[in-house]
Amino acid sequence: MEDRLLKMERDLADIKQRNSRVEADKAWETSLARSVIIAIITYLVIVTFFWFADISRPLINAIVPALAFLLSTLTLSFGKKYWIKNHNK
Repeated sequence: MEDRLLKMERDLADIKQRNSRVEADKAWETSLARSVIIAIITYLVIVTFFWFADISRPLINAIVPALAFLLSTLTLSFGKKYWIKNHNK
C-alpha cells in the first residue's frame, strides 16, 4: 500500500512539474517579449538582405516589415479573443 501511495505521489509531482513547464511555454508563446525579439531579428535579417541586394536606405526600409510582424502579433490576440467569444455561441 505504501509503495502504491509513493508512486501516486511521484506521478502527481511529475504531472505538476509538466503542467508548470507547459504553462511557462504558453506564457512565452504569447508574450510581448517574444514578439519584440522576433521583430528585432526580422529587422536585422531584412537589413542584411536589403544591404546585400543594394536596396537604398536598408536601415529605414527594413522597419516596415518588422513593424508589420509586430502589429500582426498584437492583433492576433485580439482576433483570438473575438473568435473564442463568438465561436462558443
